[in-house]
Amino acid sequence: MFKEFKEFAIKGNVVDMAVGIIIGAAFGGIVNSLVADIIMPPIGLILGKVDFSNLFLVLKEGSTSPPYTTVADAKKAGAVTLNYGLFINTIISFLIIAFSVFLLVKNINRLKREKEAPPPIPTNKECPFCFLSIPIKAVRCPHCTSELNN
Repeated sequence: MFKEFKEFAIKGNVVDMAVGIIIGAAFGGIVNSLVADIIMPPIGLILGKVDFSNLFLVLKEGSTSPPYTTVADAKKAGAVTLNYGLFINTIISFLIIAFSVFLLVKNINRLKREKEAPPPIPTNKECPFCFLSIPIKAVRCPHCTSELNN
């Protein structure tokens, strides 16, 4: 059983998939940082100094009374919150990752199409009398001297 698992695990597809998952997780971290640290601060500044990661609604107060200035303060107090700002950040991260994957798949498909060359134009045909290969423009078979109808 271990031998079969070892054979399965070292197959090319499994290793490729594992590398893809690891790179995908790292890419997800980069995109999350891009959204939280690069994209959202200028958008928040344009919209009136809003920090999207701290946009939330208090559904149930915690042990200390509101107002809570950040999601962390609300969680520390034990309040139940609806964190729609974090949800907006997650949606933007998803859109960036989806767009990146779309571009990757599009380029891979383009490369596959370029790789597949059209079939070559035939230069020979078969003589219907002796069945040997002759040039496609021949009007008489050089092997059996039969006249060919083009």
